[in-house]
Amino acid sequence: MLVIMIRTVILYIIIIAMMRLMGKKQLGELQPSELVTTILISNIATLSIEDPTVPMLIGVVPILMIVCIDVLMSVVMLKSPGFRSMITGSPKIIISDGKIDRRELDRLRYTIDDVLESMREEGIFDITEVRYAIVETTGKINFFKKTDGDSDPPSVVIKDGIVEKSGLAMTGMTARTLKQLLDDNNVRCRDVFLLTVTRGGSYDLIRKDTGK
Repeated sequence: MLVIMIRTVILYIIIIAMMRLMGKKQLGELQPSELVTTILISNIATLSIEDPTVPMLIGVVPILMIVCIDVLMSVVMLKSPGFRSMITGSPKIIISDGKIDRRELDRLRYTIDDVLESMREEGIFDITEVRYAIVETTGKINFFKKTDGDSDPPSVVIKDGIVEKSGLAMTGMTARTLKQLLDDNNVRCRDVFLLTVTRGGSYDLIRKDTGK
């Protein structure tokens, strides 16, 4: 029993240190790859704790390898927006001006009950009150109510030098108007770190080089 207690304490400390290294937040905010990492680490730790005959090294080494892989994946995703999108996906709009996008719901395998439950959690009981509902890459649904303000929220049009088609559609912009906006600011698309635009035409542009 004492051996199991000691092994548990050691693995607990190691896993906490690894999670700190990975920079993870609460489970509900994990990306798919992060959730897989968490599950694998917990399973390996459980085996090492339950079976005292298994050397501690057998449990620690795989945990370290998984954490290294996760950190490497994070670095690659930071450098490659395309790879990041492939691994984590991108936010999806499922409600626009109180109208549900059934095709998007089917693609995401969400039911209307899932949406209604998330609405109730936010204190929303009338779908016509919803201006936008967006499914984040973590699976959480965020709602923007019509009563939250008179203007639409800004949409991400360019992120890490890549045009977000869904954001472009939300603003009502075309490829030509986007190009004109970039030309007016004397900047190329690939040099834009973040560009958010509202339907009213106001925007905020952050360059990669200056951060402004």
